[in-house]
Amino acid sequence: MKQLIALVVATGVFGFTPAASEAAAGTLYKQQECECCEAHADYLREKGFDLKIEAVRNLSQISLDAGVPRGFQGCHLIKIDGYVFEGHLTGDIIKKVLHEKPELIGLSIKGMPAGVPGMDGPKKGPIEVHGIKKDGSTFIYATQ
Repeated sequence: MKQLIALVVATGVFGFTPAASEAAAGTLYKQQECECCEAHADYLREKGFDLKIEAVRNLSQISLDAGVPRGFQGCHLIKIDGYVFEGHLTGDIIKKVLHEKPELIGLSIKGMPAGVPGMDGPKKGPIEVHGIKKDGSTFIYATQ
């Protein structure tokens, strides 16, 4: 029986692996006046992320320097483990990228749609999550 329990823990059955128990740490860069970013950070902390928040005046330039194309920038940018995450993404989608480690710069949600984590209001249909490739091109990675 002990061997079965050890096998279950080691192979990650039921979603647990030693790495899953460690919080992914990163930095959320936000416009100084934006408050919804704080709500998104709180949501991600509840999902197990360890985020510090840094208010900046040049978020657009930080996003461009990170490889995020114009039109895919949001009110905040999160950097975790070499990836960038623009906008109010779900914790599950961020964790998927961190686990699978695809050849991407990161992910983006265009604009600030209602009903996503950290944004008030009802969600209106699925929200497209765009993958940003290293050559600057984008594609629909998922919906949330």
